[in-house]
Amino acid sequence: MHHTVVERELELRLILSPERSIPVPARLGYRCDDPYAVHIAFHINSDSPVNWTFARDLLVEGVFRPCGQGDVRVWPTKADGRSVVLIALSSPDGDALLEAPVPQVSAWLERTLLAVPPGTEGAQLGIDDALDQLLAQ
Repeated sequence: MHHTVVERELELRLILSPERSIPVPARLGYRCDDPYAVHIAFHINSDSPVNWTFARDLLVEGVFRPCGQGDVRVWPTKADGRSVVLIALSSPDGDALLEAPVPQVSAWLERTLLAVPPGTEGAQLGIDDALDQLLAQ
């Protein structure tokens, strides 16, 4: 079975203070076999990237309005006259505030929404087919 993968390399900014940020290369990933989630791999100075996974809906909504609670929060804003989306990540290891350019994130999200339109995620998982088979036995 073939599963579509939608990826995009981009540079995020790790916000260290209101006056200071550093570039962080990252890869956005979406897989049709995991249709509710988006994956972000941050390439920092380590042997392997730091990976985060959270709901695609959270990123879609966060481009337009503040959303999320707990470990992942997302909201749109302006930085130096540019439209950006801020992503706040919290874990037991620490917190990070990342800035991503809205045009690149939105274009990538649009590709994921074309691959798996909202409301059709469950069909990608085959849950209905599996239930039908189980109940038919």
